[in-house]
Amino acid sequence: MSIHDVSQTLRRGKPLAEAAGALILLHGRGATADDIIGLEDYLPAENLAVAAPQATQFTWYPQRFFVPLAENEPWLSSALALVDRLVNEAREGGIPDDRIGIAGFSQGGCLALEYAHRNPKRYGFVAGLSSALIGPEGVSRKPSDLLQTPVLIACADHDPHIPLPLVEESAGILAGSNTALTKQIFRGYDHTVFPEEIAWLTERISGWNKGA
Repeated sequence: MSIHDVSQTLRRGKPLAEAAGALILLHGRGATADDIIGLEDYLPAENLAVAAPQATQFTWYPQRFFVPLAENEPWLSSALALVDRLVNEAREGGIPDDRIGIAGFSQGGCLALEYAHRNPKRYGFVAGLSSALIGPEGVSRKPSDLLQTPVLIACADHDPHIPLPLVEESAGILAGSNTALTKQIFRGYDHTVFPEEIAWLTERISGWNKGA
């Protein structure tokens, strides 16, 4: 069932055939593609093809990220399929997997991490900003080998939307999935994008530009 429409994707930057890499940006609940694509302004993304899809009704899935997975269906499967279409579009446009970056904030970050874990390969990077893997604590997951993909999982320790125990559990799962994992836990209650997260993304993208 296709709930989310890939045609509602904002695009900026270079055409895929001319780009040094592809960046897929996933917005949070209640936000828009226009909101998240503004992250590009803080990154060295001038040589990238940037895509920010828009979720139907401003949400990728209707319930909290830590409820039983079935309660977020069929929305979750539709959201994962949309991300997969954008990844395949980049690949078919000539971008290798290790130059495809997927980053999201809050609900979008949960989607980014979940997509990568379910579709393992060597991506350029995957970043979950104020995020964790989707599903309740202790949910059964298939083994995943991300071939040393750089992965960022980050959150405030008292984030009102993302319980820290689920961030820690997700970090453990991702560390065990053959990733080059960076975990950033910030003090406080802020549900936001932190400067340290921007610095991490900048470092990854700058490496692509140098190798272009």
